[in-house]
Amino acid sequence: MAGDFATKTKTYAVPVILFSLSMLYQLVILPRAFPPSHYDALGIKTYSSIEEVKEAFENLESKWNSGLEVPTTTEFIKIRYAYELLTNPIWKRNYDVFGINEQDHVLEKLSQQYAGEKFYNIELPLLHADASDTGDYAFNVITSKEFQSMFQDSKPWLLQVYSSSSNRSAQFANSWKRIAALLNGFANIGMVELGEIEIAAYLAERKPMGQFFFRNGLPSVLAFPSGCKTSDCLIRFEGELSVDAVTDWFAMTILNLPRIFYYTKESLGPRFLAKSSPHTVKVIFFSKTGERTTPIIRQAAKNYWNYATFACVLWREEEFSVWWNAFGVESAPAVVFLKDPGLKPLVYHGPMNDSWFLDVLEQNKQQELPQLRSLTSEELGCDARGYSRAGRDTLTWYCAILAGRLGPDLDSMRETMRRVQETLSKSSELNAATEDEHSITASVALTSKRLTLSWLDGEMQKNYCFFYLNTENSIETCGPRRVPTDVPRLFIIRYERNATEDTFKVEKKAKSIWEFHQQEVDPAAQLSVTYNGSAEVSQIIQWMSNIIKDGDSRKLPFYRVKTPELVPEDVEPFWSRAPQGILSKSMGAKQKIQRIIIFIYDYLGDPRIGPALLLGSLMSYGSIWLMKNQLKHKVQSSQPSQADDNDKSRLRERRPKRNVSKHNLPPSITDFEPRNSYQMPLSDSDSDSD
Repeated sequence: MAGDFATKTKTYAVPVILFSLSMLYQLVILPRAFPPSHYDALGIKTYSSIEEVKEAFENLESKWNSGLEVPTTTEFIKIRYAYELLTNPIWKRNYDVFGINEQDHVLEKLSQQYAGEKFYNIELPLLHADASDTGDYAFNVITSKEFQSMFQDSKPWLLQVYSSSSNRSAQFANSWKRIAALLNGFANIGMVELGEIEIAAYLAERKPMGQFFFRNGLPSVLAFPSGCKTSDCLIRFEGELSVDAVTDWFAMTILNLPRIFYYTKESLGPRFLAKSSPHTVKVIFFSKTGERTTPIIRQAAKNYWNYATFACVLWREEEFSVWWNAFGVESAPAVVFLKDPGLKPLVYHGPMNDSWFLDVLEQNKQQELPQLRSLTSEELGCDARGYSRAGRDTLTWYCAILAGRLGPDLDSMRETMRRVQETLSKSSELNAATEDEHSITASVALTSKRLTLSWLDGEMQKNYCFFYLNTENSIETCGPRRVPTDVPRLFIIRYERNATEDTFKVEKKAKSIWEFHQQEVDPAAQLSVTYNGSAEVSQIIQWMSNIIKDGDSRKLPFYRVKTPELVPEDVEPFWSRAPQGILSKSMGAKQKIQRIIIFIYDYLGDPRIGPALLLGSLMSYGSIWLMKNQLKHKVQSSQPSQADDNDKSRLRERRPKRNVSKHNLPPSITDFEPRNSYQMPLSDSDSDSD
C-alpha cells in the first residue's frame, strides 16, 4: 500500500507542484504586488476625476458628521491622505501615470502619532504642498520639440527626470548644479519635467503589464552614452543621489575614465609606490572631504598614464607628522609630485583649478633627469630616426645617456647627473664650479637644446644598451643581473644628418640586397663614446664639453647603422592592473545577480503567472492521465491476440509437419518417374477387353 502511494506521488508530483505554486501566487504573492490603491480607500474606481474624488469624500464626511459611521484613526488618516493626494492635480498626475507617491511615509508617521486619539483631533491638512517654483533650480529643461534634435551632438547626455512638486527634486537641486559644473565639457546636461508626459514615459521603465514607473522615484538620473539615441541603450543611475556618487558613476560607466583610488598611510607604500612603474612620476592628492577626483583629473590620468600614476589620500590631522616627514605636506588640499629617487617632493598647497593643474602636470610629467624610453626618445632628441630638440635645421646634436640596472648604484649616479644638469643650466654656477673655459661648451649646447641628458634602464632596454656598450664588462650594466655588481656607465652619442640627402631624398625601389640594406639604416649618422673617468661633476662636464667641441670642429666619418628599437615599458596603464577592475565595461557578477533579482521581482507582479501555472498543472495532469489510459488500452488489446496465437500453435502441433525432408520416402504414383522404370507391354487379353 505504501509503495502504491509513493508511486502515485511520484507520478503526479509535477502537476501537484504547479498547482500549489499557482495557489500560492494567486493568494499570497499577487495581493502583495497589488496593494489597495488610494482610490480603493475612497471606494471609487481607479483614475476617477478630481470631482469624483471630492464627491466621494464629501459623502463619507457627511456620514461621519451625522454619526452614522465613526472611522478609526487609521481609517480616517488613509481616507484623508487619499483625498489630499488625489485632489492635487500634479500629485494625481504623478500617481496615476507613474505611480509616484513620495509622501507615503506620512501614513505610518501619523498613525503612530495619533494612536489612541479620536479622528477629529487630527491636525489637518496631512500633506503640505511645498511646491517650488521650477525656475528656482531647473535649467536646460528639455521639451518635446527639443528632445528630437538633442542627439545631434556626439557628446553623451546626462538627464534628470524631476517634478516641480517634488520635495526630493528640490533638495537635489544644488547637488545637480555641482554635477553639471564638474561635467562641463564632458557631457550635455538636461532636465525633463514629469509634465512632459511623452518624454517622461519614454524615459521611464515599464512593468510587465505596461505600467510606467521610476524604480527609485524622483529625481531619476539617467544617461545616454555617446552614439546612443534610443531608450534601448540608456543607462540608469541606481545608487545614492550625491555629487560624488553620480559623478563617479558617469565618469566610469559613460566616459570610461579611470577611478583614482584612496590609500591610507599603511597602504600607500606597498600598494601604490611599490607597484607603480619606476619611470613614472607619482602624483598624490590630499583631500579633506574624501570626494573622488573630478573628471578633468581622471581624463589627465588617462592621457598621461605613460608619464604619471595617480593616488589620493584622505587627510587626517592626527597623521600630520607622517605626511610632513614623508612629503612635506602641511595641510589639505594639496598635491605632491614624486619624481626622481632621492629628490625632494614637489608640493603645492591650497585649492587648485583644472587649467592650473593641467599646466603643472605638463611641466612635471618628466623626471628631473628624463628617462630614455620608446615614448620619449624623439622628444628628447635621442633617436637616430628623428631630429634634434633644437629643430630640424640642426644637423649635429648630442645625447648623454646614463645606463644601468635599477638599484642604489644607479640612483646614486642619477643624482650626480642631475647635479651635472643643474650646473650646466646655470652658467654662473658653472663658472664658480670650474675654471676650464672649455666646459662652457656643454652649457651652451644644453641651453640651445643640442645636448640632452637622460638615463636608460639597462635591464629593460638590454639590446639598446649592448649596442652602445659592446664591451666585455657590459654585462655589469646591461641585461638581467648575472653578476653581483652593478656598474652604471655614461656614454654620449653624436648624431649627424646630411642636409643634402634630407632635401633631395627620393623614394625608390631597391634593386639589390645591398641597396635594400642601405635603405634600412637610420637617417642620422652616429658615433658614441663611453666615459671612463670619476663621478665628479666637474670632470663629467669637462668631458662632455671636449666631446662636443671636438664633434663640432672636426669632420668625422658619416657612419650610419640600424639602431635597435626601444622596448615599451608598460603595455597597459597602472589603473587597469588594479584589483578593483575599474575600467571593465562588462558588468560584474554582483551587478548581474542584482539585475536578475530585479527582473524576477518585476515579473512577480504579473497577474498572468498564476493562471499560467494553473494551466501548466492541468496540462501536466491531462498528459499523465492520457498516457496511463493509452498504456491500459494496449495491455487489454494484447490479451485476446495472445490467446489466438496459443490456439494456432496447438493446431500446428496436431498437423503433420510438411517441411520434413523427403529423402528415403517410398515413391508413389504421384511422384516423379523413377530413374530405372519402363513401360510394360500390354497383353492380348487387355487389348481385347478394350
